[in-house]
Amino acid sequence: MSDLLRRIDARTKLAGANKLEILLFTLGTDQESGRKEIFGINVFKVREVMRIPKITRAPDMPSAVEGMVSLRGALVPVVDLAKYIGIQTDAPPAIMIVTEYNRQTQGFLVGEVDTILRIDWSQMKVPPSMLTAKMGGLVTAVTELQDKQLVMMLDVEKILSDTTNYDDSHLFANLEPLEKQGRTVFYADDSSVARNQIARTLEVLQVNGISAINGRQGWEELQKIAAQADLANRPVSDYVQVILTDVEMPEMDGYVLTKNVKSDPRFKGIPVLMHSSLSSDANRQLGISVGVDEYVPKFEPHRLAEVLSRMIK
Repeated sequence: MSDLLRRIDARTKLAGANKLEILLFTLGTDQESGRKEIFGINVFKVREVMRIPKITRAPDMPSAVEGMVSLRGALVPVVDLAKYIGIQTDAPPAIMIVTEYNRQTQGFLVGEVDTILRIDWSQMKVPPSMLTAKMGGLVTAVTELQDKQLVMMLDVEKILSDTTNYDDSHLFANLEPLEKQGRTVFYADDSSVARNQIARTLEVLQVNGISAINGRQGWEELQKIAAQADLANRPVSDYVQVILTDVEMPEMDGYVLTKNVKSDPRFKGIPVLMHSSLSSDANRQLGISVGVDEYVPKFEPHRLAEVLSRMIK
């Protein structure tokens, strides 16, 4: 698998063209439905794929957390994805996908790893409401393979939020309202967990927020705001002072959204802040190349508040 995942950073250039590569995997055959569903995770989040090492059990952990493994001297939590989703499979997991997300490392136990699929973000669609309800909001995007089989992209942020038993209230402590009131931040993110965290930060800052669930919806809503500003013969900056965007989003990623904003003269002077769990130097540089004004990793409310305050002033 090392050959399969080699030189991931070189793939960063795909994102600027609204493309991504996803690692496909299964959790085994669902004993209830008899189906072997296919899931996907962005290759940018994957550090390595390996056979499951010895897992050390730990007390007082959620049922889906199998325990901890030692990887190069670091203790890494391990989540059994089948248990987390609630699927009874025909066989125990055999593979561990090691991911790096928001400067944290974790392992996900899966049944099999298939291949890497290169795809355009426009082919990743918002999941239908029936699937969203069935999966408890766990799936952020879906696409079809050539054989019409569905691939479901998992919301890693939600998985980690649900399995860490982590009280993040202290992250918002000591934040103070901005001096300037009546300001508005437009933000786009496909993860409900991330949108909630952004909303909490804005609420403490006493800043208005307008949200979108992906880049395409975000761009459509921004165009409506620009049209409204034109009718009122006012600049768009009277309506929105900062645009905040995630990187990974179905239908249109944050890089393309940024390029659209920066190429439209109606949004001149409105800074774009990229807010993502993909915090490598390669991703930062790509953000800069498409016009991003600043880049803040998820999730650091104090850092986000500091940058927003500076941008709004």
